[in-house]
Amino acid sequence: MSKDNPFDPSEIVIHHFPDRSMRRLLQDPDYVRCLVEIIEPDLVGHLDFSRGSQQNRSFISNALRERESDVLLRVPFRETSESEEVLIYILIEHQSSTDPAMGYRMLSYMVKIWEDQCREWPSGPGGSRRLSPILPVVFYTGEQRWASPVSLTAVMDIPEVLERFVPRFDTLFLDVKTTDGDILTKPRHPFGWLLRVLQEENAGTSQLREVLATAVSELSRLDASQVSQVQEVLLYFILLILHRRSDAEREELIELVKQHSRDESEVGIMAQTAAELLVEQGKAEGIMEGKAEGIVEGKREAVLRFLQFRFQDIPEMLTERIASIESLSDLDTLFEQAMRAQSLDDIQI
Repeated sequence: MSKDNPFDPSEIVIHHFPDRSMRRLLQDPDYVRCLVEIIEPDLVGHLDFSRGSQQNRSFISNALRERESDVLLRVPFRETSESEEVLIYILIEHQSSTDPAMGYRMLSYMVKIWEDQCREWPSGPGGSRRLSPILPVVFYTGEQRWASPVSLTAVMDIPEVLERFVPRFDTLFLDVKTTDGDILTKPRHPFGWLLRVLQEENAGTSQLREVLATAVSELSRLDASQVSQVQEVLLYFILLILHRRSDAEREELIELVKQHSRDESEVGIMAQTAAELLVEQGKAEGIMEGKAEGIVEGKREAVLRFLQFRFQDIPEMLTERIASIESLSDLDTLFEQAMRAQSLDDIQI
């Protein structure tokens, strides 16, 4: 960063991009609508994403959490009663290598969802005992091309005569890195441009610059009703730059985002705050528990400054609540809330 910016994330070695940012975005039904439209456009017209809701369930074990995360949403069918709906289960696969056992893993998670529904069935006679259909989605961001089918037979040595006894189900699959860029951006949704830039996260500087400039310019032309989503995507670009690119590139790439966005000053504050939070997080990772009070305090101040930039006057009660937060993770979540909030009433602590 420049000499005018005291927060220098180049001093911190970052090993993992914050994948929870992708999970957070896909908890929004409108982003999921865009994802489904990219993979299977014919399905979108049958589902009412405006009435979609996140379900707070996760079936990922601690052993697998570094390589993937998941999202579960409940989305009603269009022009039907409220009881008719589909569960959309999204498995976000981060690792560069592919997994032939994906079909088995996906089926096991689907069965756990149905088991939860079975536990809610009425115990007496006459009650409705129905399972919701599940739309499984694999969202893969790795560099290696995914060649294995998402099926149970991929992990079985089975003669053809017995294949009909193996459970079969379709899975929506998006290999972000190998999908044609025009397909990703066709829905004209901010999420599509996020995926287009994500494709080039490891590309050379000139190639990333070209795609990033195009993406931010296109975002600036979108309808004003999408402003909050545009802000989210711009924040994702900044985090991508800070985590994935070398310290020699960061200032130049962030300056490019500022130049092509609608509000250069807001992006500047966003970038400085994200850099500061990143430095504090990096320091915290090397400090023993019980000795990180100063790191937490630094994050509190950074979050409060960003809220003051966006909403000017911050009520004393909210300031006191922020001062009471002791968790670094909770402060990260609060910063992400501040990006999405249309007013201070949207801030939940």
